Amino acid sequence: MDVQNAARLAPFTTKDGSQIRELLAYRNSCLCAMSLAEATLPPGAATVPHYHLQAEEIYFILAGSGLMRLGSETRQVGAGDAIAIPRTTPHQLVNTGAQPLVLLCCCSPAYEHWDTVLLTAAAEAE
Repeated sequence: MDVQNAARLAPFTTKDGSQIRELLAYRNSCLCAMSLAEATLPPGAATVPHYHLQAEEIYFILAGSGLMRLGSETRQVGAGDAIAIPRTTPHQLVNTGAQPLVLLCCCSPAYEHWDTVLLTAAAEAE
C-alpha cells in the first residue's frame, strides 16, 4: 500500500514556476499513468503561461482565490472549484487573493518537466 503524507514530502518548483509536493506518481508509488500533487501559489504569484504536450490535468482548489486562464477563457476560481485542462490547451493560474492559493493537481500521464511548453520568451530563456 502506497501512502504519502504531504508534510513529509519536499517541495520543488515546476517548469511553470509553481511550487509543488508530488504526493503520488511513479517516482514514489505503484502508479504508472498519473500523478497527484499539491501546489501552492503565494499572493500575487502566477504560473508561467504554458501547455502540456501529452498530459491532461485537473486542478482542484483547496484554499484561496485566483484567476484561471484556459485557452481564450478567463474566470475567477476559488476553494471547491475543479478545473478540467485538456492537453495542448494553454493555461495560467494567478493568485489574486491575500492568502496562498493551494490546489491539488492530477496529471495523466504523470507530470514531467519535458512535457511542459512555456509560452513566454523570458521564461524560455531561464
